[in-house]
Amino acid sequence: MLVKDRMSVHPLTISENESIFGAHHYMQDQNIRHLPVVNKAGKMVGLVTEDDLLKAEPSGVTLLSVWEINSLLNKVKVKDVMVRDVITTSEDMPIEEAAHLMMEHKIGCLPVLRDGKLVGLITETDIFQTFMELFSARQKGLRITLEIPDTEGQLAKVAQAIADQGGYIAACGTFMSEDPTKWGLVLKVRNVDRETLTKTLSQIEGQRTLDVRDV
Repeated sequence: MLVKDRMSVHPLTISENESIFGAHHYMQDQNIRHLPVVNKAGKMVGLVTEDDLLKAEPSGVTLLSVWEINSLLNKVKVKDVMVRDVITTSEDMPIEEAAHLMMEHKIGCLPVLRDGKLVGLITETDIFQTFMELFSARQKGLRITLEIPDTEGQLAKVAQAIADQGGYIAACGTFMSEDPTKWGLVLKVRNVDRETLTKTLSQIEGQRTLDVRDV
């Protein structure tokens, strides 16, 4: 799965000369938290987030009147508070690499560029939704967590055991185990009896069931 499969195409943008007052209202109206910033030529020159705007606004304990606050916010422009050195991605970046990039830099979105032009935006919400899909979070089933040896054929043994009981794997994911010789395996299984499958999996040599639950 690539960024282009989950990004928002034709993302909303805002002018660098828009006031932060107008930008904040625009974000609230559109229910968004990130806005790529463009200049008069339509080129992306920065990124502004809801947090950037909130930090630029007067404190709630200010002695300024409402009119003075509004006047001040109308004078401060988006270009005065936006992030200029924006971290971006491409359409063909794998979704997990985009997630790692966002986590590494502690950011909530990545503008997507094609030949230097803005063509999309992928956010942490898009990443979370992808994660839910990968684990079939919206489908009912049996969620099983196993610890398996890091050797060839182990996943095949699990899959065969499930198939032998008439079940099928709706989702599958792995994670690192504390034991470097093993891997953690999470499965969402459907159309199978819980007790029967748990007993069958426990008979596979070298594997250990860590958790079983209906979700």
